[in-house]
Amino acid sequence: MSFLEVCDIHAGYGGADILKGVSLSLREGEIGVIAGPNGAGKSTTLKAVFGLLHVSKGAILLDGNDITNRRPQELVRAGMSFVPQEKNVFPSLTVLENLEMGAFVRRDDYGHMIERIFDFFPPLREKAHQPAGELSGGQRQMVAMGRALMTEPRLLLLDEPTAGLSPKYMSEIFEHVVAVNRSGVTVLMVEQNARQALAIAHRGFILASGRNRHTGTGAELLADPEVARSFLGG
Repeated sequence: MSFLEVCDIHAGYGGADILKGVSLSLREGEIGVIAGPNGAGKSTTLKAVFGLLHVSKGAILLDGNDITNRRPQELVRAGMSFVPQEKNVFPSLTVLENLEMGAFVRRDDYGHMIERIFDFFPPLREKAHQPAGELSGGQRQMVAMGRALMTEPRLLLLDEPTAGLSPKYMSEIFEHVVAVNRSGVTVLMVEQNARQALAIAHRGFILASGRNRHTGTGAELLADPEVARSFLGG
């Protein structure tokens, strides 16, 4: 049974649909990767799932429950977290304060999650009291992911987590995504570095012009000559 089901959704900005019938399905415990050219609707899909854009047609189901057009704060309480591509940390707050901000909906003791996040992202432990704005791009991305994990989500949405990072930090972020997934968190990510992302994906979704173009396992899409030629640079 699917854990996340996106069924033929249409959504956009200012009354103009960017998504023109996107569908995807993930089982619990999987990593899903959305790839495709610029303007394909990748980030728009994530925003629609997280209630940041109005879905004019179609449906989104989480664990069998219809969550279409639910507000983001309701979705956080339902077990979802979202890491945007930009402005995803509070630069003047310390690493620890950023993590504590991620626990805003919790009313219980969340100290164990801070320790767990430091285990996920070891470089952050020694920088716990350093302002996040002073960190490298890769470390700021770790802070953003860590803050999103503070609610102990079942589904983590990541929008371009390796954007602008050096190859070293890019590889590290993918390793952290795998580690988070292995801990039991289902992950749906948008990624421009499609080849590397599909290598860790259970399911891949190639979008173009707001529609599904190719769907399959990560391995199937990497092995598909048409996908390689059209979307992976040969």
